[in-house]
Amino acid sequence: MLAGLYVVALAAAVPRGAGGHGRGGNWSSAEARRFWGPTRTADTADGADGAGGEVRRISGSARHFDGVPSVGVLFYAGEDMKDHHCTASVVHSPKGNLIVTAGHCGFGEGASFVPDYRQGAGSQPYGVWTVDRAFADPRRDDYGDGSDLDFAFATVRPDGRGRQIERVTGANRLVRTPGFTDLVTVIGYPSADSDPADQAVRCTALTARLEGHNQLKMRCDGFTSGTSGSPWLLHFSEKTGTGDLVGVLGGLNGGGPDGDDADRVSYSPVNDDEIFKLYLDAINGREPRR
Repeated sequence: MLAGLYVVALAAAVPRGAGGHGRGGNWSSAEARRFWGPTRTADTADGADGAGGEVRRISGSARHFDGVPSVGVLFYAGEDMKDHHCTASVVHSPKGNLIVTAGHCGFGEGASFVPDYRQGAGSQPYGVWTVDRAFADPRRDDYGDGSDLDFAFATVRPDGRGRQIERVTGANRLVRTPGFTDLVTVIGYPSADSDPADQAVRCTALTARLEGHNQLKMRCDGFTSGTSGSPWLLHFSEKTGTGDLVGVLGGLNGGGPDGDDADRVSYSPVNDDEIFKLYLDAINGREPRR
């Protein structure tokens, strides 16, 4: 019954009648099909990644940049913002209040999300958003098949003006991973201990399959501690700072190998039926049960 739900990309706007602010009850599959638009297919054979065939070069190493509004850091209230522990991103939803990260990151009491985080800023450019409720698959673990489920969603509360976060920052679109070979843009925030610049980094990389798991892997230097939960994006737009989210940095062993390659190779679970089931739990405010 949900087959049609899992093969489409999120549309850019919420049509009337498909949920939204103040709507009660559960969001149905029929509404979901109206809410989501047609599938977009990545043409990775010729290196295209974006509207109009924009070519992206494989960078091989993360570089610092100014960041984008839809991606930021997670930290616990009362701590120095330099102690952010994971990366998260805004994902399109009916109410416009949803973020996604790695399942092993956890949220805990007093968690907050800071989009487009800036070190030492007197005020953050897009505010600080309090995490309301988290949703993770109860079967997740760091090893074995449970590592294929290393993703989590959370709702965040409106700001002081009553706005939902997506209205302020924009959002990425949650889509199925089209295959194991994709040209992705990955954006994350290394911890200040790992990278004293304490600034967003990005990388463009070609993915492959992580043997023995339903996960992607990429080789790119610089995704150190703090980058768990970083979005893996197809069709990334420089203009909007958003794209189609096909994964988040996480998975086996917390998202990468031990040893010399720990900061050079990263993993992501594949977006399959399981992440969309969890997405439905999150937008309906439903405790995940598997």
